[in-house]
Amino acid sequence: MDSFIQISNFPKIAPYAQLFRQGLLVTVLLSAFTVAIGFVIALLLALMRLSNVRPFRFLGLDKDGHQKEEGVLAAISRFNPLSFLATAYVEILRSTPVIVQIFIIYYGVFSVIKLPSFQMFGFIKFDRFFPGVVALGMNSGAYLCEIIRSGIQSIDGGQTEAARSLGLSQVQNLRYIIFPQALKNILPAIANEFVVIIKESAITYTIGVQDIMFAVNAVKGATFIIIEPLLVATAIYFCLCFPTSKLIAYFERRMSRGDKR
Repeated sequence: MDSFIQISNFPKIAPYAQLFRQGLLVTVLLSAFTVAIGFVIALLLALMRLSNVRPFRFLGLDKDGHQKEEGVLAAISRFNPLSFLATAYVEILRSTPVIVQIFIIYYGVFSVIKLPSFQMFGFIKFDRFFPGVVALGMNSGAYLCEIIRSGIQSIDGGQTEAARSLGLSQVQNLRYIIFPQALKNILPAIANEFVVIIKESAITYTIGVQDIMFAVNAVKGATFIIIEPLLVATAIYFCLCFPTSKLIAYFERRMSRGDKR
């Protein structure tokens, strides 16, 4: 029985090597921009979920000015609209397929908002690349939000009390004391998200982003060869993800040893 892998097919796809090189560059750029946008969104969501904004607090006060523990008004008084919106965003995006989100962003949002049509680096179509970054960034933000929130909450509350005693505002405390320590704790998780995005970005070819899978489909359409281009794509993704994962693990061990000193 013939093997499903035909070695003789690899020379036939060699003329399309430029497509795979371009796809590699697009995938790396797409992943980097996605993590950057996702981090900003996640930080805003985490701060919203940790906020203490309760506009209806007064409804839960009794005639002596004490907070009620039970009742409808007490429940309304504890309502935090910022936390509610952030939680709804996280739950919706984490509970729906990424490809559906990409289609909604590309065929919905950016059918109304017209993007300029030009090419970056001479071949990357901006009006396809940017919606892919936005969609993946919004999805990534929903996952990174919990990582950032847990990182902030992991910092000892005594440090906040010390900051208040020194006269620091809440913003100054977050900027100079809490966030730098939290960032160190969550940095490995954020780096791992970059590896996840490299793999998830493969579905953006469905909206015309010229990533690695776009190259696979272009070769398949030109040569009618399927398995061999997929194997080339597999090798490229492996060469991207495996060394990056090992590098992240190495720095994570270095940071852990530094904390023990």
